[in-house]
Amino acid sequence: MTDRLLPFDAPLERLKALHPKKIDLTLDRMLRVCEALGNPQERMPPVIHVAGTNGKGSTLALLRAIAEAQGLRVHVYTSPHLVRFAERIRVAGHLITDDYLADVLDRVEKANAGQPLTFFEATTAAAFLAFAEVEADVLLLETGLGGLLDATNIIRAPKISIITPIDYDHQAFLGNDLTTIAKQKAGIIKPGCPVISARQADEAEAVIERAALKARSPLYTAGQGFEAHEENGRLVFQDEDALLDLSLPRLPGAHQIDNAALAIKAARLMGWSSEAMDQGLQTAVWPARMQRLKAGPLVAALPEGSELWLDGGHNPHAARALRAHIDRLQARDAKPLHLICGLINTKDATEFFAHFKGLEARITCVAFSSEAVIPPAELAAKAAQSGFVASVADSVTDAVVHITAGPTRVLICGSLYLAGDVLALSPDTWPS
Repeated sequence: MTDRLLPFDAPLERLKALHPKKIDLTLDRMLRVCEALGNPQERMPPVIHVAGTNGKGSTLALLRAIAEAQGLRVHVYTSPHLVRFAERIRVAGHLITDDYLADVLDRVEKANAGQPLTFFEATTAAAFLAFAEVEADVLLLETGLGGLLDATNIIRAPKISIITPIDYDHQAFLGNDLTTIAKQKAGIIKPGCPVISARQADEAEAVIERAALKARSPLYTAGQGFEAHEENGRLVFQDEDALLDLSLPRLPGAHQIDNAALAIKAARLMGWSSEAMDQGLQTAVWPARMQRLKAGPLVAALPEGSELWLDGGHNPHAARALRAHIDRLQARDAKPLHLICGLINTKDATEFFAHFKGLEARITCVAFSSEAVIPPAELAAKAAQSGFVASVADSVTDAVVHITAGPTRVLICGSLYLAGDVLALSPDTWPS
C-alpha cells in the first residue's frame, strides 16, 4: 500500500463519519442524495446489474472483457477494492483518476449537507455521478450487499439483471436461511427486465422464479434455458437458439465455466458477437480469485519450483470452489501443499476449514490489515481441531520465508483483506 496522501483521501475520511453504522440497508438516503445531485442514475448508460453471493466479480470481469472485445466503452462498479479505493470505479475502460474521484466525492459531500449517509451510499453516489458525466456504452454494476435494499438498487430499469450463485454469507444483514437471503438478492429484478440466474439451491431458485413471474420479467436459468461445459479443452455453450464452441476462460477454476455461461448469455441478449465472447474469455482478468502469482518478493522467497496462489474467497461456497481447484491442481501435478490463512471474525473458521478436510496440507495462520481479524493463534487452534498441523506467523512474508522444503504449492486464502495486503507487496500484480 502507498503512504502517499491522495486527493480523495480527505473526502473519504469525512464521508466515513456521516453515519454511525458501516452497513444500514435502506434506499431512502441514497434516493435523497441522488435527487440533490440531479439524479445521475437516470442519465447513465444501459446497466447490467449483478447480485449474488459468489461469482459476481468474476462474471463482471468476463462481461467487461467481452464488451471491450466488442469495441464498447465500459463503466464498471465493483467492491470491495484490494489495494486502492479507485479500483472500485472504472470509467469508460479506465480506473477513475484521483482528481476526478476527489471531485465527485466533494460534490456528494456538499449535496448531502451533513445528513446521515453510509460510506457505501456516498461512494456509490459519487460513482453514479462519474458514470453519468462520461459517455459509455454499458455500465456493469455490482451490488454491495444483498440487492433489494442495496444502494445500487435505485436503478429503475436495468437492461439485464444477473443473479450469481446464492449461499450463506452476511447472515446478520441478509437472514439465516437461503429463502430469506434469496429474497434480498432477487430484489434487483425489475418489471419487464430480463433476468439471468445461475444454478441455485431449490429454495433460492423458487424465490427467483416467483420474483421474475411477479415482475413479468423473462427468466433464463442455467441448466434450463442455457448451459455450458468443458469438452476437449473448449467451452461449449448452448441455449435455445445457438450452439457455440468457445475458448475456456482464462480465469482459473472449473466454477469459472458457470460464471462464463452467465456472461455469455448476457452478451447474447445484448447482441454481442461470438468472436467478442471468445476473445473476452481469453483475456478476462480478476485479481485475487485463484490468481497465480509469478513475480514479487513472496514468489522470490519460495524454494525453486514452487507455486504461489492467491484467493480471497471467504464463505462456504467460495471454500468449496477453492477446494475443487486445489484437488484439480494436485491431481495434475502433486506437490507438498501449504495453506496460509487469515479470516475476519464474522466468518465461521471451523466451517471454512471443514472444506479442506482430507487434504495433506500444513496451515500457517496470519493477521492482516483489518480490525476484525481472527487472532492467528485462535485461528490455528480451529485448524488443529479440524485435523491439520497448524502454526502461526507474524506476517504473510514471515510465513512464506519459513517454507523451506520445496518445491511447494502455496495457497494464501481466507479474506480479501489478506489478498489486498499480498497484492500491495507486489505492485506489478495490482488491478489496473
